[in-house]
Formats: sequence, C-alpha cells, structure tokens
Amino acid sequence: MDIKTIETVLLEQKEEFLANLNEEWCSRPEEELVDLNSKLAQVVIGIRRSGKSTLCFNVIKKSGEQFAYVNFDDERFADISSDNLNTVLECLYKIYGDFNHLFIDEIQNVDEWFLFINRLLRTGMHILITGSNAKLLSGELATHLTGRHMKIELFPFSFKEFCEYQKISTAHGTTKEKGFLMAAFDNYLHDGGFPELLNEKRKQTYINTLVDSILKKDIEKRYAVKYKAAFENIANHLLNNAPAKINYSELQNQFGLRSDHTAENYVNYTKNAYLVCGLHKYSPKSKIRIRDEKAYAVDVALMNNRENALAGENLGWRLETIVYIELLRRYKPLECDVYYYDETAGEADFVVCKGNSVQQIIQVSYDISNSKTYKREVNGLLLASAKTGCNNLLLITDHEDKNIVENGKKICVTSAYAWLVEK
Repeated sequence: MDIKTIETVLLEQKEEFLANLNEEWCSRPEEELVDLNSKLAQVVIGIRRSGKSTLCFNVIKKSGEQFAYVNFDDERFADISSDNLNTVLECLYKIYGDFNHLFIDEIQNVDEWFLFINRLLRTGMHILITGSNAKLLSGELATHLTGRHMKIELFPFSFKEFCEYQKISTAHGTTKEKGFLMAAFDNYLHDGGFPELLNEKRKQTYINTLVDSILKKDIEKRYAVKYKAAFENIANHLLNNAPAKINYSELQNQFGLRSDHTAENYVNYTKNAYLVCGLHKYSPKSKIRIRDEKAYAVDVALMNNRENALAGENLGWRLETIVYIELLRRYKPLECDVYYYDETAGEADFVVCKGNSVQQIIQVSYDISNSKTYKREVNGLLLASAKTGCNNLLLITDHEDKNIVENGKKICVTSAYAWLVEK
C-alpha cells in the first residue's frame, strides 16, 4: 500500500477513535485486568462483536494517556502486509505526534504482525491489542513474543451486564423486583448477550451475518480451509447440538472427511474463533482430561437466533450454556479450571478446581419438579461429591430457591437469575 492511502485511512480512523472516546460506554469488570503501564502487551481476545474495542475505549478514556490508534479490521487495509507496518507507524507519529501508548484493533488480520509488536515492545511502547482469534495466544503470541503478553478474555454480556445495559435492577428482594428480574432473564435466555444484538430488531439476520463472517473471514481465509462446505456443516452441527461430547470419528464419517484429524482441526478452528468453548472431563489422569471434551456455544444467541437452529427450543441446553460461560468469566481470571464429571453411575455438569483441589460441584436443570429429573440431578451431585471429597454442592434451576439435604449432604438449590447477579 502507498503511504498516502495509509495516511488517509489512519486520519479517518483517528476521527472515529476520538468520537468513541467521547461516548458513554457500559463499564465491564474485565477493564480492571488491563494494565496500561505494563511492559507486556495487553491482549483483549474474544469472539467478534463481544465488545472488545468498546472495553478498550473505556480503559483508554479512564486512563487519560495519549494513545495512537489503528484498526486493521478495515476493508481499506485488506491488502496490507507486514512490509507496510513501519509505514503505518510513521504515519501514526505524523498524525498523533509523540506517543508511548498504542491501541491496535484486530491485529490478527496482518501476517507476521508479531515481529512488529515485538520491536515496539523492545522500544518501551505500551501496547493494547484486540483480536478475534485465540491463535494469537495459543500459537503466535506465545511463540514469537516469548511470554511478553497478558491475556484478557472477553465474552458477550453476562446476565448482570445485560441488566445494567438495559437499566434493569438486579435486586430481587421484593415481589416486583423478582418479577422484573425473572422477565429479564427470560429475554437473556432467548437472545443472549451480544451487545449490539440487544438493539437489533432482525436478530436472526444479525447472528447469521456474524457467524458467516467468522467462518469465512476468521477461519476459512486464515487457515486456508480446503473442504469449506464440510467445515461449515461441522461448525453449525456443533452449535446445533451444544452442549454435546465431541467425537472426531463420528464427525469424519458424518461429513465425509478423509481423516478424524481433519475433523479435529476443524473443531479447533471454531474454538480458536470463540464460536465454541471446550469443556474437558474431570479425571486424575491427564490423558482422559485432554481426550474427552464437550462443546458449548459461546453465547445462547448462537443456539437460538441462527437460521435453522435446532437447539433453540431446548431451555435446558441454553441454561447449561449460560452457566458454563459464566463460570469461565468468574473463574478463569482466578486461575481455576472447570471440568465436567461423567461416570457410568451418573454425571455432574461442572466441577470447579483450584489446582488439584475441587472447590465446587454444580448441576444445572431447568426444571426439577419431575421426580425422575430431581433424582437424576441430585444423584449426579452426590456421586461426584463422593468421588472428589467436595461437599460444596450447587443445583441451578430456572426458578427454585431452597436448601435440601440428601444422604446427609446439603445441596443449595438456586434460581439462575439470582446466581447470575450475585456479587
């Protein structure tokens, strides 16, 4: 790209950047994880349209630091290469003057970007990066920046953020407050937490466009996917059937691939792009933890608002998905791990661990009024408790709040809406 074109794009982006800094944005807890004075690159990573850029605008605005800004998710930069990055830097100095903080949006769109970032870090530049592909962290960043980065994962709105954005009180002490919060949760269970989606009337169109962009732009183009139709069918299959155990041999046969290795690669691509989040099986044996895995959609909107979605009417699947993503929000920053428990005699949805210590066992069921359902969910909790030695047992439902005792063990039964907004 020629220097005049680059300069023109950056000038227009500066106008957009300054306008965004003047806007009032919804604050999010992950902002506290960003350290702008760190010598490490601060990398905000997550699915497209989860609010990464907005979070960064908030952080920058509150900091008062002088930032320069470049957004590589701009069609005018579609053909930019690593050879152009120094020209970009020259133009930024021309436009912004002297600066030692740089915000780069969607850096993964530029090949060999990491060499540029590494050079800037060596000069003492403080760098804030967003990206929509976890390969930034699992491969490229870890390899080429040699640990000189800090990851901040961002998911779509939690239920608490969903309420705050829509100015809905999260209090539920009175009958009215409880009723309002229950109504809000029903909406969240249906529409999910993508910030822009909340103001969209054509929600299915929005989600279809988002998924299509992720599949084609963030995955097929980036990984040079050979069997595009098979890959897209697998991605939609995972979203339609989530949460479900992943069987690579079955995927290979069902979608006509030559090997289960290709099927595994395709599933990993969806995880890298944060369409899907994996959940491994709890076991003292690392081989089993690595091998056995479930797939969850990163947001229930991907289950319910897609064209021809098959999971939309299953409230239990959607509730379980909401709980899992919330557990990731809460426990990943605390360096805890989340697993599922599954034995022949019974299963539990989630096991929260800190190192080798099991902190909590969680079961999720939309409705436990049926005696058979109640027995199955409780027995799964008791079995996991006996095997792990953990007595902190939680059963999350749509609407019930009570404590029960089974086989001498206390089980806290709580409504999802109350658990999701607790401090």
